[in-house]
Amino acid sequence: MSRSAPAAEAAPADPANGPDAAGLAALFAPFAAHADVLLAVSGGPDSTALMLLAHRWRTHCHATTRLHVATVDHGLRAESRAEARDVAVLAQRLGLPHAVLDLAAPLPGTRLQEAARDARYDALAAHAAAIGASALATGHTRDDQAETVLFRLMRGSGIGGLAGIPAARPLGTLTLLRPLLGRPKAELVALCQAAGVAFAEDPSNSNPRFARVRLRALLPSLAAEGCDAAALARLAHRMARAEAALEAATDAAAATLWPGRRDGEEPLAFPRAGLAALPEEIALRLLGRAVAAVGTGPVELGKLEALLAFIAGLGGAEQGARTLAGAVVRVNRRTVLLAPAPARRPSGSAR
Repeated sequence: MSRSAPAAEAAPADPANGPDAAGLAALFAPFAAHADVLLAVSGGPDSTALMLLAHRWRTHCHATTRLHVATVDHGLRAESRAEARDVAVLAQRLGLPHAVLDLAAPLPGTRLQEAARDARYDALAAHAAAIGASALATGHTRDDQAETVLFRLMRGSGIGGLAGIPAARPLGTLTLLRPLLGRPKAELVALCQAAGVAFAEDPSNSNPRFARVRLRALLPSLAAEGCDAAALARLAHRMARAEAALEAATDAAAATLWPGRRDGEEPLAFPRAGLAALPEEIALRLLGRAVAAVGTGPVELGKLEALLAFIAGLGGAEQGARTLAGAVVRVNRRTVLLAPAPARRPSGSAR
């Protein structure tokens, strides 16, 4: 990453730049529920602005939450260690403890961005646990939200996928917070420049080998047609609202069709007629929960759609079975029954 110096005409550091005290209080209200919060700061403009704003919040709003900073060094570029040291210098200026985190293992040569993201979160979660932080905060912006929605739209995601990046979600025993999700990246760049703070530029953010970079290049053309980052973020908000309503309807269906069921109880059964009577979207979600409960985890939407079509295609007296994601689904005249699929025998084993 190269360092980007503040613009020559940038105003001197000004504590009033950016949100005022009331705006800071609203922006970082989720932090107040935690005694210690770890800020993930790579040195780019988004995470650097997160550190500046969180420090202002703690100072101007007299917050008692303790802030910690960590930078993950993926070891992929010669400049990464120097960039981490630059973050450490800024954190020291702000009076915030800082740590540089190394990855536990080398990254693979394939699916590099996904592997780097997973390894980064693993390292940050481990450090958060070591320092007693109950929340981890990242600098994701409205632009990141727009790219995520567009990425998932082009891959045919369902409503849950199009809800985009949540502002808060569980991450193991932590809460993952994204307080800047409603802020445009340009605003955060300007904030760093106005504060006289240099930031890093990651060359991978302009490398067209990555799908997100190619999608990012489409955004100006889409914006010219009215589909800008704000519109995509608004779509994500509406999809999240619809997702919550559909999950509530699925909860109600589960309470009706699985009365008295306890978590972990196997096998899982519900009436075939009851499933058929549900709206298709709710039936899909209910099936997905059932497969995940007795199988090996979440199932792709397309595979759930195929399973539901198989069940619906059986005649009233027909029976059948399918295996999906570690679950065997048996259908008879009255019942849909799900149980863990039998373990596969090793090849060549005696029969």
